[in-house]
Amino acid sequence: MSSAADDASGPTAAELLDFVRRVACDASTVASLPLDPEGRTWVQLEGPGGSEAWLIGWPPGTGTGWHDHADSVGAFITAAGTLKELSLAARLPTDGWRTLELTEGIDRSRELTTGQGRAFGRHHVHEVLNESDTEHAVSVHAYYPPLPRIRRYSRNGALLRLEQVERPEDWQ
Repeated sequence: MSSAADDASGPTAAELLDFVRRVACDASTVASLPLDPEGRTWVQLEGPGGSEAWLIGWPPGTGTGWHDHADSVGAFITAAGTLKELSLAARLPTDGWRTLELTEGIDRSRELTTGQGRAFGRHHVHEVLNESDTEHAVSVHAYYPPLPRIRRYSRNGALLRLEQVERPEDWQ
């Protein structure tokens, strides 16, 4: 039995990265996003090959918290401003745990200025932040298959704890 994530007809993470790069270069699309000084804003885009895509605005000091996109591959790029991605360079078990003690040396940090992005595979645990005190950031994201769930985590030092599993019906 194969899952949607195994569907070879969907776009790859590299193809999603190409898509988000093209959108980020479209100044009129990026400028069309309404920015709110109080919270993140977003507009859904039509992604390639049945993927889910978003244009997201990040006010100064905002972030996602630690999360993953479960069985989806994805890509994102900074279209304006600067974002920081904190991630874990380790494969975590996908199910059956609530708390994990992380080993030393798995933390990664990258600063993504305008035009910089990345693709990622399934179960990629990360946090995205706009650390600026004054400047909005805008990014473009794409996922395939469309997000089946997002797992949210809390982190205290080396301890990562699964806090919540969200499904699309939770976002309506």
